[in-house]
Amino acid sequence: MKIIAGLGNPGAEYAKTRHNVGFMFVDALADALGLSASDWKDKFDAKVADARIGTEKVVLVKPQTYMNESGRAIGLLMNWYKLEPEDLIVAHDDMDIPAGTIRIRKKGSAGGHNGIKSVLAHVGDEHFARVRIGIGRPLPGWTVVNHVLAAFPEEDQLKIREAIDYLIPAVECIVTHDVDMAMNQFNPKKKKKAKKAQTAEASEGAAGAEGKAREEHHEQAE
Repeated sequence: MKIIAGLGNPGAEYAKTRHNVGFMFVDALADALGLSASDWKDKFDAKVADARIGTEKVVLVKPQTYMNESGRAIGLLMNWYKLEPEDLIVAHDDMDIPAGTIRIRKKGSAGGHNGIKSVLAHVGDEHFARVRIGIGRPLPGWTVVNHVLAAFPEEDQLKIREAIDYLIPAVECIVTHDVDMAMNQFNPKKKKKAKKAQTAEASEGAAGAEGKAREEHHEQAE
């Protein structure tokens, strides 16, 4: 059994803000799993809905405690279901990556995110999967609060929708397999031009050495 929690703030005034992209993801996942509005129930200061991904039972969670106290609701639910930190998947916004970019991590610090700080405090362990959805940095002159509590500009809305759609099978992979497989398959691949150049040089060097070895009638192991 897994808990899949999206972080955000309750209330219509926050529904379309950057800080609520975790809620947006959980709602999209619920739609993909065929859930309806009637499937959501109130439990431990959270909206919860039961579903299945493959043969695994999952509980979708949207804490109603406001972002900075997200961990209180999640911690209560973890205790109720007697789950371990590894059974928790948290989707949340991240200012450190561009809007619409995703990152999956299996553990780590809060990185300055108050919702994750709260989850860490109440779960008591960093070993839970994080599904990070980039919202980009504040505009010049904007505070962090202004940024996260503003709606996505039109140019970012499609990027966010595509990121959420992309992450649905990624989270299903975490549930049916594990977070390592999801990270390998879905995290953006880093371009390592310098490493490729070094590899090419090493290959050329190896080829030259091999040719010389043949000329000298010696077999060498690299």
